[in-house]
Amino acid sequence: MKRPQIFAENKIELKQKDLAEKSDKFKSLAGKTVNLEKTEISEVISQILSAALLINASDIHFEPGTTETRIRLRVDGVLQDFNTVPSDLYRKLITRIKILAKLKLNVSSLPQDGSFGIKLDDNSVDLRVAVLPSVYAEALVLRILKQSKFITLDELGLLGNIRKILNASLQKTTGMILTTGPTGSGKTTTLYALLKILNKPGLKIITVEDPVEYKISGISQTPIDKNKGMNFATSLKAILRQDPDIVMVGEIRDEETAETAVQAALTGHLMLSTLHTNDALSIIPRLLDLEVKPYLITGSLNLGIAQRLVRRLCRSCKHEEALDEATRDRAEKIIKSIPQSAEIEVPKELKFFVSPGCEVCGGLGYKGRVGIFEAFTITPDMEKLILRQAPLSALRQQAVQEGMLTMVQDGLLKALQGLTDVYEVFRVTD
Repeated sequence: MKRPQIFAENKIELKQKDLAEKSDKFKSLAGKTVNLEKTEISEVISQILSAALLINASDIHFEPGTTETRIRLRVDGVLQDFNTVPSDLYRKLITRIKILAKLKLNVSSLPQDGSFGIKLDDNSVDLRVAVLPSVYAEALVLRILKQSKFITLDELGLLGNIRKILNASLQKTTGMILTTGPTGSGKTTTLYALLKILNKPGLKIITVEDPVEYKISGISQTPIDKNKGMNFATSLKAILRQDPDIVMVGEIRDEETAETAVQAALTGHLMLSTLHTNDALSIIPRLLDLEVKPYLITGSLNLGIAQRLVRRLCRSCKHEEALDEATRDRAEKIIKSIPQSAEIEVPKELKFFVSPGCEVCGGLGYKGRVGIFEAFTITPDMEKLILRQAPLSALRQQAVQEGMLTMVQDGLLKALQGLTDVYEVFRVTD
């Protein structure tokens, strides 16, 4: 059996044509008592990675128990049971992975983070490694970061006036564009799509990220290094001394980063970043919580975007199907509440779709994901509300009056297009 090659730079070599075979070999290990040498452990790791890559999993979870470790794969945002391995094998696996990720083998009582690389045919795949102490053994999560092509603005699937106000914001040379949503909602993907548009000769673009997830030609990308005192705030201050035109900060997490980002946006830089809030308008109270003054928010914020990812219906088994009465009534009520100012044509006849599952989608009914969005800008009326620190409900009401399409409305419109189903939209937005 050919062993995966371990390169000096800690890369495992895999072939796309071999992924299915390696995945099947790993499944056969479930429940067995295994005593493997180091090279064979490397082969087992390559089999696990092959299984994840084969179904486009974003994360691999190793969850230790009393006698065995459960392995789950996150596919299209949902964790799926994949396999179990005996504890003795898992101990060897995590030791080898820690070596690949350059983590400390003699530390098991503290969290550790690292990374290593895979070579898949002629492409590079980076893996972020997160180790966490648990009762039975160290828990492990691998985040898979493929160097795939960046999606375009068209591929984001922006409906109504969102595309128009986004294009207007990208024409500005100063101010902030903030994307918001929970972890795994596609914020970074959206920022990279915007950077691709902005990446033109004559402009200097610098990013500070934790870590650098995708490498972009023509852009200076800086990873933060907490061990050396380089966090988002200190890195951002250093970046601003490099004479950039456009700056992307992976996340605004604290008051110092928020203050520096706002000042940069007010002094000749276009700033892109992310926040963690539940919806677009919650960007305002979040910035206030970070001690940003209301007049600085209105003076610096160009655009706020919130997003989620919903699973895309499998094209092979998708078909039109009537909804149950309660679900249909709820969906129709939300769709009919879309204001004319949103610049959306709602079909007169509402048709919805489902996918029962087939061989193509592995019986899941879904394959891939699509974004749903809501966005707002600072209009004169919105500025007045922010300056007097109006409640979130008033901000949201004003944005809707001005034509903001809410995430649930955006999702239901995509359900009408057959991209997803109503149940998935409600699952993600409720």
